[in-house]
Amino acid sequence: MAYLDEVFNLTGKVVLVTGGSRGLGKEMVVACARAGADVVVASRNLETCQMVAKEVEETTGRQALPYGVHVGRWDQLDGLVDATYERFGKVDVLINNAGMSPLYEELTDVTEQLFDSVVNLNFKGPFRLAALIGERMVAAGRGSIINVSSSGSIRSSKSIIPYAGAKAALNSMTDGMAQAFGPAVRVNTLMSGTMFTDVSKAWDMQSFNKSIKRIALERGGEPHEIVGAALYLASDASSYTTGATIRVDGGIP
Repeated sequence: MAYLDEVFNLTGKVVLVTGGSRGLGKEMVVACARAGADVVVASRNLETCQMVAKEVEETTGRQALPYGVHVGRWDQLDGLVDATYERFGKVDVLINNAGMSPLYEELTDVTEQLFDSVVNLNFKGPFRLAALIGERMVAAGRGSIINVSSSGSIRSSKSIIPYAGAKAALNSMTDGMAQAFGPAVRVNTLMSGTMFTDVSKAWDMQSFNKSIKRIALERGGEPHEIVGAALYLASDASSYTTGATIRVDGGIP
């Protein structure tokens, strides 16, 4: 085995990824499987999860469990955890990736339902899932939790205030859980910048091309560019990294 393959090796590990059926989540699912892990693909669309799981098993030879779940609803999370432990007996890596940022014109257009939905999916659900799995990881003596945040959490704008606030809370959650679950379990934030995922199809590209010039790399990111940081945090390569924020954002000032 080559040195880098050994350092980032996930053979024998089980990785659960929420929002794992598309975008950054799918990239991380496939990358972890290619690094040797069995994976749980969780998102609201079970059919899409099943398609990704089939792709993983056919292309990597690893086992993949598709599971339909709304991460923002606490009453569905116990079922996800139970199904995962029933199938694999453990979770070595939890990647809290599910999230959303609905569009609105004016702040007064933000309804209570929209606000609660954003907070539930981006913060409340990840908190509960990390609590459920984190305690089992502590009992097992090891584990890694990766909370996927957004550069919007530290550089907000008028169009993403509820989302930015929820992701800022997620950042804070990382700090607290790193202390709560240490020393056995590592908890880190993977902070993504602007990526060309499915959501980008709705962007005003003229405005985007102007605004993106302010960052160091002067472009948006491709989904696969999240993989290196994700594998670092998932693997023993990051064995002395916890409570940290790894930014993959092209150099936002």
